[in-house]
Amino acid sequence: MFSLTVCDHIMIAHSFQGAEFGPAQKLHGATFAVEAEFRAPKLDHLQLLVDIGLAKVELRRVLDGLDYSNLDDNPTFKGINTTTEHVAFHIHGLLAAACRDVSSAPACAVGVRASSRITAATIAAIDAGAGALIRAPSVASLDARS
Repeated sequence: MFSLTVCDHIMIAHSFQGAEFGPAQKLHGATFAVEAEFRAPKLDHLQLLVDIGLAKVELRRVLDGLDYSNLDDNPTFKGINTTTEHVAFHIHGLLAAACRDVSSAPACAVGVRASSRITAATIAAIDAGAGALIRAPSVASLDARS
């Protein structure tokens, strides 16, 4: 099994509903480290799992919709507690949608780390079709690898 992980972060504000959340029922901020891990049993003909440049760009595109925002104001989350677990689930869904066009899409795991001691993750296979994050890299994406 091969895996490749790209990382980024978001800063959000949110609050929770329910006495179980104690003081977190009040509006508060959080910085989440986000890791998107792609897994597959084999590499492609170029010995790549995914195009790292495209994976980094797509993760940032997904995160831009959340970064520096109050999730309580986002219609997508209306009536939903935006727990670390739910944020991981949401990001995973958006990344999975970006990968659905891929002929041999790997499994995708999204981990959202709220602190050095707490990580929530969503892991699932992606239903595949034909060609996005996993394809022969362009020169521009090869240059973006780091």
